[in-house]
Amino acid sequence: MTDPMERSPLRADLLLLTVTLLAAAGWIFSKEALGGMPPLLFIGTRFLVAGMILVLFALPALRRLRRRDLATSAGVGLLFSAAIGFWVMGLFHSRHLGESAFINSLGILLVPVVARLLFGDRPPRTTWIALPVALVGFGLLSLNAGLRLEPSQWLIATSALLFSLLININTRVVRHLPALPLTAIQLTIVGILLSLASALIEPWPTRIGGDILGWLAASILLSSTLRFFLQIHAQGLTTPSHAAVILMLEAVWTALLAAAWYGETMTLLQLAGCSLIFTALLINRWYWVRKLVLRFAG
Repeated sequence: MTDPMERSPLRADLLLLTVTLLAAAGWIFSKEALGGMPPLLFIGTRFLVAGMILVLFALPALRRLRRRDLATSAGVGLLFSAAIGFWVMGLFHSRHLGESAFINSLGILLVPVVARLLFGDRPPRTTWIALPVALVGFGLLSLNAGLRLEPSQWLIATSALLFSLLININTRVVRHLPALPLTAIQLTIVGILLSLASALIEPWPTRIGGDILGWLAASILLSSTLRFFLQIHAQGLTTPSHAAVILMLEAVWTALLAAAWYGETMTLLQLAGCSLIFTALLINRWYWVRKLVLRFAG
């Protein structure tokens, strides 16, 4: 059987690179929108509208899905809801987007560990070298707050753990289901659940300004609808480990965009912590990083 990574490697790489740029922009879009909307209302609305847009395009494929396929897609949507819920609460409390993005990237480091625990996959030896490096980096970030975890740090870290589980499951599910209906179902489930949660626990604003609606629209069309469809489609063209190499660039782009948009700078401890986390990601995926570099160099 042909390795999926060998079928269309360049296409998968370019799609995943686009995904990282859209994801990084999404941090800015979301942070701006949260200036005028409560977090669960924002993320629920964002995903519900994005999901319904995709449902319109996916109707023929959705009709062909079996009930078991629909249930599987909805089940993954439940996990997605938890992961993105913790993420948006972390973003809401975050005072430094660059730092939060690097903490979020710990989810990529945990992908092979979760694959080992749940599916019996054997992680490369580099994973066990990378983990303590990443933990030291995360520890330095907590020291920056005075030897304590800020709410944004533990919320984003929890989200990262859930996303590592989601990446593993999605990569396996998308091999058996078309990407478009799968994405439509997942985003719609997230939107419904988090909108309901918002209605129960959050006060809703009486008026939302046009600028906030603009950021919400950018989040829906670019960082949700387009981004997640491309990500799930690209994951079906490659392996989880290879996809993780490129997806880890999201933190770098986010830090650069936050510096440009908000004028963010990092303290020495933040810079050291983020650098160690990124180094851990490189160590963890060294085989694939080297293979990717050699491919483009050749």
